[in-house]
Amino acid sequence: MVSEICRKITVLNADQIAVLEQAGSVLGLASDLAYAQVTVYTWARDANYLVIVAQAKPNTCLIRYKPNLLGATVPAVEEPLVWRTLTSGESISGEREWALGADVLDMRTFPLRDDAGKIIAAVSFESSAEETAAGTTSALIETAYLLLTATPTPVASDGYRPLSARDGIIIADERGRIIFANAAAGSIYKVLGVGRLIGRRIYDRLVNLRVAQQAAATGQLRETELEISNMVIVQRAIPIIHGGEVVRIIVIVADVTELKKKEKELLIKSAVIQEIHHRVKNNLQTIASLLRLQARRTPSAAVKAALRESVNRILSISVVHEFLSQQDTEVIDIAEVTKNILDLVIQNMLEPDFNIQTVFNAQQVVLASEQATSLALVINELIQNALEHGFVGRREGLIGVDIAARDDSYQIEIYDNGIGLPPGFNVQTTGSLGLQIVRTLVETDLGGTFQLFSNNGTHARITIPRMREEGL
Repeated sequence: MVSEICRKITVLNADQIAVLEQAGSVLGLASDLAYAQVTVYTWARDANYLVIVAQAKPNTCLIRYKPNLLGATVPAVEEPLVWRTLTSGESISGEREWALGADVLDMRTFPLRDDAGKIIAAVSFESSAEETAAGTTSALIETAYLLLTATPTPVASDGYRPLSARDGIIIADERGRIIFANAAAGSIYKVLGVGRLIGRRIYDRLVNLRVAQQAAATGQLRETELEISNMVIVQRAIPIIHGGEVVRIIVIVADVTELKKKEKELLIKSAVIQEIHHRVKNNLQTIASLLRLQARRTPSAAVKAALRESVNRILSISVVHEFLSQQDTEVIDIAEVTKNILDLVIQNMLEPDFNIQTVFNAQQVVLASEQATSLALVINELIQNALEHGFVGRREGLIGVDIAARDDSYQIEIYDNGIGLPPGFNVQTTGSLGLQIVRTLVETDLGGTFQLFSNNGTHARITIPRMREEGL
């Protein structure tokens, strides 16, 4: 965004734009650190105007701030402090109204220079009078400015992520002496038995800032997690380098004890849920085995067929629980489930000497476990129906499955090259239990539509709406 604005509206060259782009990459952190809205201005092509090329508002406090004016041009006379900094290179302090007749904000402006030392932009920090009255903003704003002008400029990464109002902030100078600590940092260290932080050094064993020592020694960002006194603390140390020397170290301290407890609880719950799915799968397979045993003992062909269908239905549900028992989410990839069901039904229903060819084309379709269970039953019924009725009097055949994700729906098609539907067949009035199950599940549980027609065999098409929350 910075480079695009600069190329369109300013006279800056590529190297100068790169300097502003690098500063813009850490502007959010600088804003949070300074408890101030930060805005970067440069000259427009018309030298009587300024362009706002970058802007950030803080997450660490609530202040009156201007709306997002990225890319906007403003008359230079309306920003006198910025104009003076751009023309003189001075750092200037002043005040401004955030809106006509409204509260006054304290404002400080600093120059931004290119690699040759030429002024190419000015950065303003606007903070509330309450923050200034607390006497903490000066060190914070100066440190934030040093961050923006560090050499080399920090490379944007997760380590430079924005802060939250609950984060502790500690700033140490070039000698490792702590010159600032906010209330959140003080509260965390008070629990750890450390009193006043300001004036201590990062090398003091009591303050436990080895991460800051490492950052100072290497000039590299460091992050670590510590367990101290039943607390879990995340420390992030950001060195600021000017002229090859570390001039400031920012240490962000966060108490993540409760977060870690909740993560542990979630892991335990996830493990319990996976174990439940595993046991359900085992129980379903036991039931299927008992039904197979019963089918072998009964002399009735009709009973054998009914029991075989029941076994396939149970195993199709078992497949879903098997997948859920092997992962820590409650969503299922329908393509994988369908492939397993296809293999299971073929294995259970066809004689060994029947020559079956399968075609399987599937995009990834992820559904919640409840939907996946219903769809697994539907797919089982349709594959079972195709194998049972599609190849009567034949010793070979083809069955295919296509699964596709569309913009607003998922489409599952199951087809064969068998004898097709009988004349006058109507899916709405058929007495087939399997097809009645399919219609009920598709239309009621899945909110979709079901079609069955002849097309060089029998062709079934299921269309179900794509839920927005799935994000696919």
